Amino acid sequence: MGIYLDYAATTPVKPNVVEAMMDIYQNHYGNPSSIHNIGRDARKYLDDARRTVAEKLGAQPNEVIFTSGATESNNTAIKGLAYANRHKGNHLITTKIEHHSVLHVFEQLEKEGFKVTYLDVNEEGLVGLEQLESALTEDTILVSIMFVNNEVGTVQPMFDIDHLLQDKDIYFHVDAVQAIGHLPVDFHELDIDTMSLTAHKFGGPKGVGTLLVKNATDIQFSQLGGEQEVKRRAGTENIPQIVGLSEALKTATDELDDNNLHLMNLKNQFLVALQDRAIPFELNGSMIETTGHIVNLYFPFIDVETLLTLLDLANIYVSSGSACTAGSTDPSHVISAMYDKERAFHSIRFSFNEMTTEREIKQVVAELHKIYHKFKKEEV
Repeated sequence: MGIYLDYAATTPVKPNVVEAMMDIYQNHYGNPSSIHNIGRDARKYLDDARRTVAEKLGAQPNEVIFTSGATESNNTAIKGLAYANRHKGNHLITTKIEHHSVLHVFEQLEKEGFKVTYLDVNEEGLVGLEQLESALTEDTILVSIMFVNNEVGTVQPMFDIDHLLQDKDIYFHVDAVQAIGHLPVDFHELDIDTMSLTAHKFGGPKGVGTLLVKNATDIQFSQLGGEQEVKRRAGTENIPQIVGLSEALKTATDELDDNNLHLMNLKNQFLVALQDRAIPFELNGSMIETTGHIVNLYFPFIDVETLLTLLDLANIYVSSGSACTAGSTDPSHVISAMYDKERAFHSIRFSFNEMTTEREIKQVVAELHKIYHKFKKEEV
């Protein structure tokens, strides 16, 4: 298969997750809204999954809403909070480095008359707390900031942001997609109002996610139909995928410490090996406020499209940024916001998980060394 280093885009489904899902497909196929025995059997698995998600994320079971993924969760939270609280104000705040499932929602809300402040970040990808504080106004009703950036791995100061918003009538939404399995996440300890995640980033199936909504949050839900998810999201729940999500979340959180140690070791070995080979590069982001699974590097000697092609031909699979923008000719908006567009045209993302080995890292560095010397000779 080659060497897959694009785990921030998606992860393979873990064997225990597949096993749990197949059991539901084959043996517990009832509609959880049906009142007969087969339906009640399916309902039990739905309720158990909801309790597992709540327990692992520090929430109450009735604060867990199952969705089709983080895009739906982000859309539901941001639009729902904005529409429900427009009578209080029309000012919203986010950052320039959010995922497009957040940024495009804010852009749409601007067209509908909301005012949006897009916060800058520094070269480590961090939001300035003073900048956030100065952006707050009497009309601010929502702040949305992602926990871990999906392109550079920077971890935002969530507790500081939460402290800044305390005692203010402002909702706080967090896209926590890249944090799950890499950082301890406690919904109530962080005092977040809404939080989104998706299963396929931590060994679960695609097409299922979760939106956590704190009790008493004033939010408008738009998906109408049946009374599923306590009337918050109409549509028959996909029990196999929901069970898969809960099983994957349980594994990811239970193995978090061991996996993090492995990932940080891989990240350090990768950077040291590049230095030892004298390959010119610079790290995009922070070496301190970061997770171990994402490394974004600037290679001045080659453009990103050429490098991606050469690595692909060598059966090494990486990306230039979010998989959701694949096919776009625009440079990464994250790297552009942190540095400039020119740097973005020469930057690439490597992302690891617990299955990545030291041998694979050495092979990737060796291939990058070959590519560098090939281009070095051509320049001469």
